[in-house]
Amino acid sequence: QVALVESGGGLVQAGGSLTLSCAASGRTFSRNAMGWFRQAPGKEREFVAAITWSSSRTSYTDSVKGRFTISRDNTKNLVYLQMNSLKPEDTAVYYCAADRTQLRNIPVVDATRYDSWGQGTQVTVSS
Repeated sequence: QVALVESGGGLVQAGGSLTLSCAASGRTFSRNAMGWFRQAPGKEREFVAAITWSSSRTSYTDSVKGRFTISRDNTKNLVYLQMNSLKPEDTAVYYCAADRTQLRNIPVVDATRYDSWGQGTQVTVSS
């Protein structure tokens, strides 16, 4: 498994921006697709964004398209989620996750395909 630690969460006003980071250690991070998920109070964990191991492809849930950008730096073992034009409904705990399968060339949106998860970072957007 990969050990993952998220950072960068916080309190921001609606319309503001935040960048989340996910630091990875352990098995060969650069060969795993990565994803971001979120869970709001009283709701199920949901997919937010995913990126292939080579950054060749990304995928986003409809509600964040055009506002969020996922990226990665394999030389630094980091994955990022740039969040712009934040809305109160983006308030949640955000988790990064690593795909269990290496060298997958499609973004992974199914949470069951991830076997490593971070502890989460809180994002709160005030109206």
